[in-house]
Amino acid sequence: MSLADSTKWNTRYRDGAYTTRTQPSRLLLDWIDKIPRGRALDVACGAGRNALYLAGQHFAVDAVDVSSAALERARTTAQGLGLSVNWLEHDLDEPLSLHDAYQLILTIRYVNLPLIRQLAANLAPGGFLVIEQHLASTATVIGPTNPAYRVNSGDLLAAAGDLQILYLEEGLVADPDGRTAALARLVARRERQ
Repeated sequence: MSLADSTKWNTRYRDGAYTTRTQPSRLLLDWIDKIPRGRALDVACGAGRNALYLAGQHFAVDAVDVSSAALERARTTAQGLGLSVNWLEHDLDEPLSLHDAYQLILTIRYVNLPLIRQLAANLAPGGFLVIEQHLASTATVIGPTNPAYRVNSGDLLAAAGDLQILYLEEGLVADPDGRTAALARLVARRERQ
């Protein structure tokens, strides 16, 4: 991301964007009981709705975002809830240096297909990759209008590489606020060695 992108996201969060979106991703909720506890990485975490949920579910969480304003909001929320999360400010267009293996890597509505391929290599044996992205669609849906911020059908499957695909869905869904979204969702697992 450029400095302009960082500034844009900081302005959005400082202006109160996403304050009502505090619930974790439905996809994460649907799969949480199948994922072994341990280390989790939330990529492009925003104000931390998923990272906070994971910390409350006894994961050791690293959460990364480009927006210092979003991370400050997340830190404040975590402190108020008595949760511990390792908040990391990082431009995700730059290489992400990861030294740990994760039982869960999560990326929700942040499109960076080359990064997904890199992240898959940081899964522990038996670890889960959970991805939800805006899908290219001709329907009237919420989300970005720029096609660069949407994936095409099959993109997530290709990005998962040799991971075991446990779930793949592409299509229209109702968001928690009742609006229609076009989403690609994938849950994959690294084989146990």
